Amino acid sequence: MEKIGIFYGTTTGHTQEIAETIASKLENCELIDVASASKEDIAKYTNLILAASTYGDGDLQSDWEDFAGNLSEDDFSGKIVAIVGLGDQDGYSDSFCDSIGILAELAKKATIIGKTKNENYDFQVSKGLVGDEFLGLAIDEDNQSDLTESRLNAWITDIKTKFK
Repeated sequence: MEKIGIFYGTTTGHTQEIAETIASKLENCELIDVASASKEDIAKYTNLILAASTYGDGDLQSDWEDFAGNLSEDDFSGKIVAIVGLGDQDGYSDSFCDSIGILAELAKKATIIGKTKNENYDFQVSKGLVGDEFLGLAIDEDNQSDLTESRLNAWITDIKTKFK
């Protein structure tokens, strides 16, 4: 398997912790904080994991917002992308893990892997949800941290087989 670039943006540290956990469970990964990343960093990888939280009423984490502004859909052409979104389904039920949908739209020219079922969540609306599937892995460290490890393990098992 080719090296995987794990791009994350973090404010409270939760997304960084999740990215580090993913890296520890996968081989041949490099962690990149989008606060100091460049467009050229994306170009180095065929396999990408994009991890971001959702802030406020459906906004992308601020470092990701800045970084995404420098990217285009074409930057993801030919890439394989898995997405992880963090959110709070109780406090922000009408924008839970919107970051998944925002990043999936940005990377729409890529092959998106790692979709997950909308099971055992309780929210109203998410841009990351299409039908009964999230376009990535939805994590709620605020209300369901007890489910994070099992969700991560199942997701990692799935995406491992789909990267080049």
